[in-house]
Amino acid sequence: MFPGLTHSLPPELINFLLIIVFSFLIGLEQRRSHPNVDYDSLFGTDRTFTLVGMLGFILYIIAPQTLIPFLGGGLALSAFLVIGYFQKIQQKQRYGLTTVMIALITYCLAPLICTQGIWMSLLVVVCTLILAEIKESLVELSQKVSRDEFITLAKFLTLAGVILPLLPDTPISAEINVSPYRVWLAIVVVSGISYLSYLLKKFVFPNAGLLLTGVLGGLYSSTATIIILARKSKELPVDYRILPGILAAITMMYLRIFLLALFFNQTVALGLLPPFIIFVLVTGGMSFYFLKTGERNAVKAMSDQTTEPHSNPLEFKTAVVFGLLFIFFAALTTAVLKYYGQSGIKVLSVVVGVTDINPFIINLFQSNGRIENAAIVTAVLTAIASNNLCQLIYAVVLSDRSLRRNLAISFTIIIVLGVLLAYVIPIHQLVLNP
Repeated sequence: MFPGLTHSLPPELINFLLIIVFSFLIGLEQRRSHPNVDYDSLFGTDRTFTLVGMLGFILYIIAPQTLIPFLGGGLALSAFLVIGYFQKIQQKQRYGLTTVMIALITYCLAPLICTQGIWMSLLVVVCTLILAEIKESLVELSQKVSRDEFITLAKFLTLAGVILPLLPDTPISAEINVSPYRVWLAIVVVSGISYLSYLLKKFVFPNAGLLLTGVLGGLYSSTATIIILARKSKELPVDYRILPGILAAITMMYLRIFLLALFFNQTVALGLLPPFIIFVLVTGGMSFYFLKTGERNAVKAMSDQTTEPHSNPLEFKTAVVFGLLFIFFAALTTAVLKYYGQSGIKVLSVVVGVTDINPFIINLFQSNGRIENAAIVTAVLTAIASNNLCQLIYAVVLSDRSLRRNLAISFTIIIVLGVLLAYVIPIHQLVLNP
């Protein structure tokens, strides 16, 4: 019904009605955002902004080719806005060009709607309304943002937008079958996930509890988060959220590795999906069980402290170390594959579990057919199981004695499950080799 109605109406009428609606909404927002201000001191609100939009439409359709009437009207409107702005400064000692800019945007809606279509016009109106309404929120955000945050953002933009496009995508050598571009791409992807976790922890969940610390920290580094939470257990031995937080970090590790696989090798990601679903259900289930059990036995005087899972995730030294490890594992993987075949990769995956497994895993994801996808999934599961064993040692050694039994049981279940899914019940092969 409605599509037929719109097709029967003249396009100019539709555009005019859209301008009326959009201009009125913008003006209505101005009235709502100045409830306690004398309207005589304002440039205008709903009626004025609606008339500004109408004026822009009339002057635009008179001569859409030359735009002379429209430009002349824009100059006249700008003159009125300048006069009103300086008068506001003299009488109210108030500065700010927000209302002036919103009025000019409203005036420009006519050519925007007539030439760019409704979706672009609607996007501009929505952005205008949002920016006009979130002044207080932006002020609060600016108070949280330090100078270092902009430096961190500049670093990430430099890594992703400046350095990455300049690097060649040709192998470093015959022995190291990776290019500078792919090395840096791995750094950018891992840094991007870490940076997202960092921003969520600092700005979205600044007062996150220990459980949420485990969730967000696991996106960055599950090992680092486990070490921090294990140490925290000696300061807060009665806090029942530490063990669920550690298991939550393990759960998020699987999500992080799956996202990496999805970015670099979608086929391998598909093979990892079934075992990872099982891992997430098991680790998430254990985390939920210990959380509910702890709540029933909680000590009322328990501290509500939180902890930072990590600091600035974009330190240059970290990027350099990751890049060097990436190149090292690329050369090592090539050598092992050359002399020992794919069975050697499985042995190597056990060894690398004592280090940061991300460089090794991403190398496998970018093997470009040199290793079968099923063998890659098996190697990834093996590396994760080996890494979980190291994390178990860290957690047991550093944690309070009251947590060690449950930690040992939980990690043993995860490690045994990893070995079973890699070698005894390789369900990933059913997906990769149907």
